[in-house]
Amino acid sequence: MGKLKVLPANIANMIAAGEVVQRPASVVKELMENAVDAGADQVDVVVKDAGRTSIQVIDNGVGMSPADAVLCFERHATSKIAEAEDLQRITSYGFRGEALASIAAVAEVSLKTRRAADETATQVSIS
Repeated sequence: MGKLKVLPANIANMIAAGEVVQRPASVVKELMENAVDAGADQVDVVVKDAGRTSIQVIDNGVGMSPADAVLCFERHATSKIAEAEDLQRITSYGFRGEALASIAAVAEVSLKTRRAADETATQVSIS
């Protein structure tokens, strides 16, 4: 029998998180890029204990549907790539769909989002 094996998803996610989330500043960077990609022209960042206790990013971007709010935590969930050729046309910051999945693999996360047309917001919490 060979020595290779496929890692369980939870371990693979932690390894990916180590690449994306190297320190609290990395989390702020990823979340700020998401806000800008969502069309935000106002972004507020609240950091407690140098980011070890809490990082909160509040923006006025377009928001997400309830289904997208759940799906965005899956690895490689992205709205920017549908086929290989799309990789040559990327003009946004985040596109691989790894940031939120990686952050959620190593932290407690609460996402609140609302599109302008929606009466109520959606909250997704992961720990």
